[in-house]
Amino acid sequence: MSTAHFTDNDFDSNVVQSNIPVLVDFFATWCGPCRMMSPVIDELSDEYAGKVKIGKLDVDENPQTSIKFGVQSVPTLVFFKNGEVVNTVIGFQSKESLKNKLDAFLK
Repeated sequence: MSTAHFTDNDFDSNVVQSNIPVLVDFFATWCGPCRMMSPVIDELSDEYAGKVKIGKLDVDENPQTSIKFGVQSVPTLVFFKNGEVVNTVIGFQSKESLKNKLDAFLK
């Protein structure tokens, strides 16, 4: 499994300063749709290894980053490129939908 786990402490170094695009899954352990997203995120993490860094951030354990990026509901998926937010998607997403977004993101 190549899915990263981000925290308030390492978010800037792992996401904002990343030299490749990053997809962050803002989630909570108590959230049903988040649990449904988890295997999708893990599969995409393996499929896009080396092209996109894909990771998760627990909003309950890391409130500063969640507040900084305006995350108000989970799951929220935020796409970063060159340290900037380029897309945000809220709620459960199918693997196909995310693949389409990731592929567009890589063009």
